[in-house]
Amino acid sequence: MSLKYAERMDNIKASEIRELLKLTQDPKVISFAGGLPAAELFPIEEMKKISVDVLEKYGKVALQYGPTEGYEPLRKVIASRMKKLGVEASKDNILVISGSQQGLDFSGKIFINPGDVILCESPSYLGAINAFKAYEPKFIEVPTDGDGMILEDLEDILKNNDNVKFIYVIPDFQNPSGRTWTEERRKGLIKLANKYDIVIVEDNPYGELRFEGEYLPALAHYDTEGRVIFLGTFSKIFCPGLRLGWVYARSDILNKFILTKQGADLQSSTISQIQVAEFFEEYDIDGHIEKLRTVYKKRRDVMIKAMEDEFPDCVSFTRPNGGLFTWAVLPENINARELAVKALKKNVAFVPGGSFFPNGGNENTMRLNYSCMNEEKIIEGIKRLAAAINDMLLETEKA
Repeated sequence: MSLKYAERMDNIKASEIRELLKLTQDPKVISFAGGLPAAELFPIEEMKKISVDVLEKYGKVALQYGPTEGYEPLRKVIASRMKKLGVEASKDNILVISGSQQGLDFSGKIFINPGDVILCESPSYLGAINAFKAYEPKFIEVPTDGDGMILEDLEDILKNNDNVKFIYVIPDFQNPSGRTWTEERRKGLIKLANKYDIVIVEDNPYGELRFEGEYLPALAHYDTEGRVIFLGTFSKIFCPGLRLGWVYARSDILNKFILTKQGADLQSSTISQIQVAEFFEEYDIDGHIEKLRTVYKKRRDVMIKAMEDEFPDCVSFTRPNGGLFTWAVLPENINARELAVKALKKNVAFVPGGSFFPNGGNENTMRLNYSCMNEEKIIEGIKRLAAAINDMLLETEKA
């Protein structure tokens, strides 16, 4: 049978992270691959009670269709939590979506025509790259350093490209690098977006997972012209399996997202939305997040110490102040995809970094997650990975 797929399907490839996760289901494998929250910290007992309460109190509503915009009490909860990020939000400017990944897809669907230019950090989140690729843009990677996008390079790009549709960024504990933008860079990005009349898509899954230092307001806090589209999620601070996130944007932009969601899936799960709203009403979500921060900080510290002790001096890595990831750079003659194969033979997994660069290259990089393995496994996994790195260094010396 000869099937005639749309040309856009040529741009859609299997997620390298998702494919790796299939390999890490073996309990012998120590996985630093996925961006998975620690499952042992899920509030299972509390959710059992909430689930029963929701069905008893709201059963007919919870199991019925609901408005596309989302469950109103949950939108009020989200608006309230946005204040913690420095954003004075209203429920009327919030759309509940099926995880922030859906917001990325909708951003591409709403803004990108084939050949349009999308600007992103270099490196950038693989899931966003894959979501946008379906709409056939041209990616331009903006150079970054430890403080975020280098604004001089960004302005040069904006001067020389007329059809830039939006700038995609993760300012807090970026995936994959773990880096956080300074306040100066945040303000500078807004000024450039205003100057060149460009939309910003701010992806903020990790903003509440700061381990140390002062919280910085979201980019949307500095927005003076309503050009920031903010994507948030409950996946990293609560339960990813509920698949709930949100879009915050000015009314005319949000309406485009609402129309797009109506065509995609009508609405996000009613029962899941009510469960989250009731949990936030009945339990201490901030206490739960503080527990996450304490555990993740300890695991980050253990991983960084293990890398300092075990990795050869030729490997550098970031020391994030929050989030779920550190980013390592290997010698240029070490291909991380080949290293990943060798590491899996030693029962340890990570994500090769080349996939986080939409235009290719940088194959000597890797992303390591520290949130979902306990401290003992982190130490053992880093020892195994260091052994795989040293094996490859020896091989390249002999070649």
